[in-house]
Amino acid sequence: MNNKTSLQARFVGMNFLEFAVWGAYLTSMGNYLGQAGLGTEISWFYAVQGFVSIFMPGLMGIVADRWIPAQKLLGLCHFLAALFMASVGVYGMSTATPDFAVIFTLYTLSVAFFMPTIALSNSVAFIGLTKAGLDTVKDFPPVRVFGTIGFIFAMWAVDLLGFKPSPYQFLVSAFFGVLLAAYAPTLPDCPVSKSAEKKSLAQALGLDAFKLFKEKRMAIFFIFSMLLGVSLQITNSYATPFISSFGAQQEFENTFGVQHSVILYSLSQISETCCILLIPFFLKRYGIKRVMMLAMGAWVFRFGLFGFGNPGPGVWMFILSMIVYGMAFDFFNISGALFVDQNTEKSICSSAQGLFMIMTNGLGASLGMLAAGKVVNAFTEWKTFGNDSLQVGDWPTVWFIFAAYALVVLVMFAIFFKERPATKG
Repeated sequence: MNNKTSLQARFVGMNFLEFAVWGAYLTSMGNYLGQAGLGTEISWFYAVQGFVSIFMPGLMGIVADRWIPAQKLLGLCHFLAALFMASVGVYGMSTATPDFAVIFTLYTLSVAFFMPTIALSNSVAFIGLTKAGLDTVKDFPPVRVFGTIGFIFAMWAVDLLGFKPSPYQFLVSAFFGVLLAAYAPTLPDCPVSKSAEKKSLAQALGLDAFKLFKEKRMAIFFIFSMLLGVSLQITNSYATPFISSFGAQQEFENTFGVQHSVILYSLSQISETCCILLIPFFLKRYGIKRVMMLAMGAWVFRFGLFGFGNPGPGVWMFILSMIVYGMAFDFFNISGALFVDQNTEKSICSSAQGLFMIMTNGLGASLGMLAAGKVVNAFTEWKTFGNDSLQVGDWPTVWFIFAAYALVVLVMFAIFFKERPATKG
């Protein structure tokens, strides 16, 4: 095994575990919350990921750039996140009707330390690949695809083990987190900045990344990243409760989709594995603007197909919705991270990735989930059918509202964002 292959293999392991932590609960948590009597609060559990992403990725990016090597900070964050996530699981096991304040507090503390690790893992990979003389646009996507594989692995494990409606899914997440906490410090070193020149207070705190807003093109890019980030967690939070809701109808209750909604939903992540590998080609041939527009258009179809489909004769529309998700998610998230990497100075690399997370998974996702929760709760309600709590109602209207929003963002982005060649310092 040559040095390039060995280095990539190390980052493969990091990405697999990074997203297995998330995949263990992200798409199935809504089912558990519904069973636990907290179905109307689902949006808060997903929105809080956005709230903590407003400041935690940026803060951890500052720490990684200035004081603690990114790979060591990655391990520390995962250890703390796993500790609190295990506490969520243990508390959920202790009662059938968990108190919202208790479980939400423990969950918030966990995701507060997990969300920065997405940007940190990107930084560790970008720095390591760059130091080895590799091309991040070409060599990062094949590594990152194993993160999606890890996400799928965790999803399937939770579904097949019957943990979809139970708190055991949080223990599975904690298990993967502990593994990565132990593994991360062994990754290639990411040196901190030790420049001896006199710095302003803003520079000392690592706030250099915010100067990117002074450039009109970058400011517009970050603003639209926030607007598109509104869509990121909507299907993760509501898709499996939506598909499971068809169990209230006799003609659909025994379909594969209803019985294994998480596995059906995992087709979205399987699609990601293909779309990630297409990113280098699309970026070099079409540029960031067209790639981002493809992502936005894919979100329109993603939501619209959910509105028209069902797990019976219309299951093909669900499947097609899962397929376009790969383009919707990766052409935005991965291409966006690469765009930021290619357009920022090396000295603020981690801070810039943290800023991208703030705008997308922070402001965008938090505002999106709170708005989505209002829409979903206005058109649906939780009802008991036998031993199951299902969220039933006018789901098509819900999905069409989301599709209309994505279409508006697409049109505005096409008008206002201007592209030019990247110039990385």
